[in-house]
Amino acid sequence: MTSQATDALRRAVAAMPEDMALRLHLAELELQEDDRPSAIATIGEVLAKDPGNAAAKELMMRAIGAPEAPPEAAAPASEASGFDWTAAEKDLGSSVAPPFVSVPADDVQTDNRLYSSEASTITLADVGGMTAVKERLEVAFLAPMKNPGLRQLYGKSLRGGLMMYGPPGCGKTFIARAVAGELGAAFLPIGVADVLEQWIGSSERNMHELFRQARRDAPCVVFLDELDTLGQRRSTSSATMAGVVNQLLTEMDGIGNDNDGVFVLAATNQPWRVDSALRRPGRFDRTILVLPPDKPAREAIFFHNLADRPIEAIDTAALADATDGYTGADIAHICETAAEAALMDSIKSGQPRMIDMSDLNKAIGEVRPSIGPWLETARNIVQFGEDDGTFAELRAYLKKAKRW
Repeated sequence: MTSQATDALRRAVAAMPEDMALRLHLAELELQEDDRPSAIATIGEVLAKDPGNAAAKELMMRAIGAPEAPPEAAAPASEASGFDWTAAEKDLGSSVAPPFVSVPADDVQTDNRLYSSEASTITLADVGGMTAVKERLEVAFLAPMKNPGLRQLYGKSLRGGLMMYGPPGCGKTFIARAVAGELGAAFLPIGVADVLEQWIGSSERNMHELFRQARRDAPCVVFLDELDTLGQRRSTSSATMAGVVNQLLTEMDGIGNDNDGVFVLAATNQPWRVDSALRRPGRFDRTILVLPPDKPAREAIFFHNLADRPIEAIDTAALADATDGYTGADIAHICETAAEAALMDSIKSGQPRMIDMSDLNKAIGEVRPSIGPWLETARNIVQFGEDDGTFAELRAYLKKAKRW
């Protein structure tokens, strides 16, 4: 009968399967409890992952009861450690899975995938306000996908992707998840750290694997965050980054690949850094400017961030009026600051109290809009840099915001 300590250790091993030291400790306990078959299987899993593990080999000798070779014996290399491989094969039998199996590249199991898609549980109905963004998404992306018959009638192509750009903290990732939910498609979010590696060729391989898995999971929405890094201008980037951009272009063009059912969304705070080749027709040829949330969206963000906190007499409309120009991240920070103030008062007084409007108004006075630096950079780029019309919407917004 196994002890509680052994059961607890097995749960720990299941939670941390890559910790070889933890597996060997489990094997030690199994040997102490005279559960030799379990100990042999546990050690075998270690040796399957790390065949040269000296501690595992020594423990396996104890588990199978192999005699140690005398130090002075001049045994062959295969017997120098005193390990009896013939006896081990008889004792182990088929209790340990082989360390390698021959599986075709296209039949790799989900557990071995480099990337994992997820199901999105939100739709655009969960996005408060932002009517203009929703309408642009509907026209450029969603309506053709939802109406295949009409799309075929009018010859509307679904090739290419859609790039969302704008200041940070305005909900681009949330919108991408909502699009996946709207389509009933798998969602595959990818950041810079998921693709880039230090070894030559590894980043390109990761990019290829990403799209290969997206094709297998189709319909699938691939969301590339920080496109200005993954797809930065090749004229100003390193050879490694240029290779990543080239691979991304190849995957989006679908050379030798079938991208049917793979929808590519991307987000960036600096669209002017994205390689121009990525914005040509058939690639990220559709762009949407995602600005700080409008009043209905700000009300929804306040409601969402305060819903699970102790509040009283909160006027979300008044809060939305007072936070024009604040991003969604700024509003979340305001709610957090107000909650901290109420928490500290409760600790000092020894009596819990509710979060009220005074806490939120004070927090609004302390938290300033975070998009100022981004607006200044955007103004300089649009006003003095090269603009082929891609940023016409941004130009109009800057003039309206009196940032021109």
